[in-house]
Amino acid sequence: MRHGKKFNHLGRKAAHRKAMLANMACSLIEHKRINTTVAKAKALKQYVEPLITKSKVDSTHSRRVVFSYVKQKETIKELFGAVATKVASRPGGYTRIIKTGNRPGDNAEMCMIELVDFNEVYTNGKEVKKTKTRRRKKSTATVEETPAVEEAQVIEESTEKEEDSSSDAETKDA
Repeated sequence: MRHGKKFNHLGRKAAHRKAMLANMACSLIEHKRINTTVAKAKALKQYVEPLITKSKVDSTHSRRVVFSYVKQKETIKELFGAVATKVASRPGGYTRIIKTGNRPGDNAEMCMIELVDFNEVYTNGKEVKKTKTRRRKKSTATVEETPAVEEAQVIEESTEKEEDSSSDAETKDA
């Protein structure tokens, strides 16, 4: 039975599991992608995504909270610097797991876990701007704007006709 089993223990004691996930999180932040087993990648995803969310707010408190999970200063600088600026507009889902097949030695299912915003193959090197959605109905605004545009065009056409007729009159007089 699996009563109360909230996460994968990965066949390790708590201290070993905590140290392993901290080291894997450091490697992921530093190298932007790592190859590992699917079970470890899923556990790492749950471990590192709250840290990336916390890094969006660059304060002393959030740095100390993240440092309690990840014990490397260079990784903290990278996380609060380059990584936080790239994921600032993203509301979540900072990592991607891509399955790569089975390991030859023990047939373990392998995958690559990566930070989504640092893969230029999928993003094509472009920044994607997200448009803001509005809840107000747009149908009333378009109905009011349409007649005003048509009236403006009619006025412009009538002034052009008057100018043409006045220039015709001048040519007839000459």
